[in-house]
Amino acid sequence: MEKNKQSAVREFSSYEVFVIAILAFTQFTVVLDFMVMSPLGDILMKSMGLKTSQFGLAVSSYAFSAGIAGLLTAGFADRFDRKKLLLFFYIGFIAGTFFCAITSSYPMLIAARIVTGLFGGVIGSISMAIVADLFLIEQRGRVMGFMQMGFGASQVLGIPVSLYLANQWGWQSPFFMIVGLASIVWIVIVAKMRPINRHLAVQTDRNAFKHLVHTVSKRNYRIGFLATAMLSLGGFMMMPWGSAFAINNLHVTPQQLPLLFMVSGVSSLVIMPLIGRLSDRIDKFKMFGIASLWMIIMVVIYTNLTPVPFLLVLLMNVFFMMGIMSRMVPAMALTSALPEMQDRGAFMSVSSSLQQIAGGFAAAIGGMIVVQQTKYSPLEHYNTLGYVIVGLSVISIYMVYRVSKLIKTRQTQQPEITRMAAPVIE
Repeated sequence: MEKNKQSAVREFSSYEVFVIAILAFTQFTVVLDFMVMSPLGDILMKSMGLKTSQFGLAVSSYAFSAGIAGLLTAGFADRFDRKKLLLFFYIGFIAGTFFCAITSSYPMLIAARIVTGLFGGVIGSISMAIVADLFLIEQRGRVMGFMQMGFGASQVLGIPVSLYLANQWGWQSPFFMIVGLASIVWIVIVAKMRPINRHLAVQTDRNAFKHLVHTVSKRNYRIGFLATAMLSLGGFMMMPWGSAFAINNLHVTPQQLPLLFMVSGVSSLVIMPLIGRLSDRIDKFKMFGIASLWMIIMVVIYTNLTPVPFLLVLLMNVFFMMGIMSRMVPAMALTSALPEMQDRGAFMSVSSSLQQIAGGFAAAIGGMIVVQQTKYSPLEHYNTLGYVIVGLSVISIYMVYRVSKLIKTRQTQQPEITRMAAPVIE
């Protein structure tokens, strides 16, 4: 027990800080590429004359292609140096984002989002495998908290700047910005990150297909897959319509929209490290359960809002994001402890794949539930999405509880294996 406490409070080395920071930057660019579709949603639907179902398809096409990519790469994910794998998929993500920037029609947009998803959707799973390889579970709450700051930073800086660029030079311009930032990050990874290949020494599956089958055949892993898939459903179902709901239902102006995203993003930057530290000090499932209950309450309130003062909309967004982000940190830290070292890449790839596919269905279904009669009319049935998310959240609480129980059982039965799960990096 004393060793666990010491591990939880041990300061990160300078190289560990670099790894966390560079992974957070990759998260920033990938998350921004996906998240920017939400605030650009209103602009896109009006400029291209898209229906809500068409925009839902544009969002879900990224998710479906990312899910397919995760399954295709799962068998190979543990057969290469994770640094090289990260560089390969990150350069593909940059190319796909550039394709988004030069698109001029709806079919081209769909194709561009598919290409971006094929590469970008795998980066998160590679990053998770790197974290699981380099950090003990007693430290991963803090690591996940800092990595999730990439999400908050995308709202604080990325989305407001993207909206400004879109208003000045068209909706394609934010994608040019992401290409520039991601290119710099790619070069830094090439120059500074060390090889991450300890898993190669313990790898026994030489055939990629056998490795995939071996991974998905484990019952404990399947519980983790389902738990992470359930987590993505609510966000994918609700977030694509955030800007359209704010503008058309809550009467937020296009000029106020960047501030709305920025304020909720600032709150994420403050909350995520705090939640990460708490997740390492108290039971991770308890933290997840509290955050989930908070999110359920806020989802019901927010999706039933009618036009209110802008200050109240700001506060509600902050409270809403608190619930969503606070449950992700402990949940990700827990699920990262399920796979053995030799299976981590495959496990994270399959898990990410199922998340993306489930999210793709959620976005498509959300586009069929939510209805907008004209370009400027209020969204209808948005509160129905809220009630569906409540039901999904209850199921996810149960699934994460099962993951937590599995990990605690293994820690009790194999404490020495748990302690040797990751090296100390100087």
